Amino acid sequence: MDTPTKLIVGLGNPGSDYERTRHNVGFDVIDQFAAAHGIVVGRRDYRGLTGDGSMDGVRVFLLKPQTYMNLSGESLSLFLRVKSLPLSEILVVADDIALPTGKLRLRPAGSAGGHNGLKSIVAHLQSQDFPRLRIGVGAPRDPSVQVDFVLGRFQRDEREIIDEAIGRSVAAIETWITAGLEPAMNRFNGE
Repeated sequence: MDTPTKLIVGLGNPGSDYERTRHNVGFDVIDQFAAAHGIVVGRRDYRGLTGDGSMDGVRVFLLKPQTYMNLSGESLSLFLRVKSLPLSEILVVADDIALPTGKLRLRPAGSAGGHNGLKSIVAHLQSQDFPRLRIGVGAPRDPSVQVDFVLGRFQRDEREIIDEAIGRSVAAIETWITAGLEPAMNRFNGE
C-alpha cells in the first residue's frame, strides 16, 4: 500500500532582505513546521528549498520556492513533474492583505485574489483547485504603497500577533494532515 503523501508549499522571497517580512509568512510557517517535526529544509531542488519527513504515518514534503514570489508556480510545477501528487494533497501557504493581521483562512480552492504568488501557481497548474492557507497580514491605509507594505516588516505590536498566527498555522497544517481539510477549516477559520 502506498504511503499517504502531502506537500506543503510556503510562499515568500529568497534572501535576507525579505526575512520576516509580511510577504514571507509562508516561509516562516514552513520553517516552524519543519522545526516542530525535525525536517531539514535545505536541499536545493525544483528551483526551491525542499525538505522531506513524516508525521503520523504521512510522508510530508516541504517546499520554499526560490524563484521570487511572482514565479512561485515554476518551482511547484517542477516538483509535481517529478513527484506526481493530486492537487488535493498540496497545501499552499501565503500572506493575505485582505485579512486582518493574524486571521487564518483555509480554503479548498479559489481565485488568486490578486496575490502574485498564487496567480503564478494557478497559471502553472492550470487550475484553482488546490487547498490554500492564507494568513492575514493587514493592509496599508494607502493602497498606492501596497508593494512596500508587503515587502516591509511587521510593527512590534503586530509581530506578536503574527508569531501567534504562525503557530496556529502549523497546528492547522497538522490538522489538515491528520484529519483532512474540512476539520481544519472548521477549527481554524473561525478563530
